[in-house]
Amino acid sequence: MSADVYEFTARTLDGKDIDLEQYRGDVLLIVNTASQCGFTPQYHGLEQLHKDFYAKGLRVLGFPCNQFGAQEPGGAPEIGEFCRKNYGVDFQMFEKVDVNGKDAHPLYKYLTSSAPGVLGTENIKWNFTKFLVGRDGKVFKRYAPNIEPKDMSKDIEKLLEKS
Repeated sequence: MSADVYEFTARTLDGKDIDLEQYRGDVLLIVNTASQCGFTPQYHGLEQLHKDFYAKGLRVLGFPCNQFGAQEPGGAPEIGEFCRKNYGVDFQMFEKVDVNGKDAHPLYKYLTSSAPGVLGTENIKWNFTKFLVGRDGKVFKRYAPNIEPKDMSKDIEKLLEKS
């Protein structure tokens, strides 16, 4: 198994490969997103965390996923436009990925094995499952989809205080 999140690469909505090594030393909030989900309004809260904590070293990374109820049917241009127009999303969004199964993105295989969910299951149950990663690149905590972004602020602040 990989040692930390910095070993992975992901492709942005505009088709650029980003080496997650560039986030070394930052606190990361990694979220699987969807445009047509009951939790989609959490984009507001994620963007607020991005605005509130970016200067202190938080990076929010969004990974659209269509594995839950086909709630992310669009392609990269549609996803990007939806996020900007409806929620003012300015944090880094990536291309659509699978988060479960044999075709799951390697980053998500690492995240889910590092922080299993309820009853030890590694599978992600729904959109807007969140992983908070410390400055060391290791998963600090996994949050269920129904946890609002603002309710993670104390944990984020705690990790940002660690240098």
